[in-house]
Amino acid sequence: MKVTVDDMVGAVGIVPTPATENADRWDAEDTVDLREAEKMIRAVTADGIEILMTTGTFGECATLTWDELQNFVDCVVQTAGNKVPVFAGVTTLNTRDTIKRGKALLDLGAAGLFVGRPMWLAMDEAAIVQFYRDIAEALPRVPLVVYDNPLAFKGKISGAAYRALAQIPEVVAAKHVGGPALEDDLLAVGKTLRILPLEVDWCNLAMKHPSLARACWSGSVACAPAPIAALSRAIAALDWERASAISKQLSWAMSPMFPGGDMARFMDYSIPLGHARFEAAGLIKPGPSRPPYRTAPDEYVEGSKMCGRRWASLQKEFKTTIYSEAKLTIGSEVTS
Repeated sequence: MKVTVDDMVGAVGIVPTPATENADRWDAEDTVDLREAEKMIRAVTADGIEILMTTGTFGECATLTWDELQNFVDCVVQTAGNKVPVFAGVTTLNTRDTIKRGKALLDLGAAGLFVGRPMWLAMDEAAIVQFYRDIAEALPRVPLVVYDNPLAFKGKISGAAYRALAQIPEVVAAKHVGGPALEDDLLAVGKTLRILPLEVDWCNLAMKHPSLARACWSGSVACAPAPIAALSRAIAALDWERASAISKQLSWAMSPMFPGGDMARFMDYSIPLGHARFEAAGLIKPGPSRPPYRTAPDEYVEGSKMCGRRWASLQKEFKTTIYSEAKLTIGSEVTS
């Protein structure tokens, strides 16, 4: 079934790529821990994450070999089965490689592609729109999620570019990092393209625009899928009191991740910091980060570990709540 913008609803979980113990060596081969990857996908889908995306920045699209990336995406697709759609990340340094990789990952069963633009040079508005038009022309009827990260891709996608992207039928959503342009970009595309805010920005945006802000993205589902799924359920029910309370908890968990509150400083080390965060959260064993992105300042690492521990506490809290609610439901069914 083709995923449309109307299907992009709920929590979109972006997952890391678990690594083998020797993955930090330059001569390592087959560095994807497929057993841990399968465990991760089962955990996040069981807790209610509705859509998956792979191999973005901390998913190490840039440091995986092509064989490793294919093996990982195949594992995610096979493990997810028909439960949730999987968008495979295919960012490369040029259009032709992106298309070639996209075709191969679609053949593995990916429902769509998570596509960042080439980042060797900055791209202006016209170049950005043409890039996605080229991908759509090469891969007709394939759902595409745009990757909008100004720090990684050397510039913000403008409102005018978003309006042009919304006219490409294949473009169903955009991963948005937030900031002052978030609401304007949401309004620029309306219902023709799903703008995905970060999970901590979702509630406030959805309260103002419930018919437009119907999904979010989260890079923390491999830390704590249960509270993120709970936020999704609360927003779907328009339960703004509960959604606001959960959102505050998620912001508390997230806050130590950004050194001095500065996302730019975080982005310089986002891959090793991600590994530290996932390790501390304890839901998965991420293994070491792959070369060349192996180190980060100690104080940054400590902040990421604190972030992971906070996510772990929320995962425990919300899993307990889900278990208690399930027992109450079963009990009421028996007595009735």
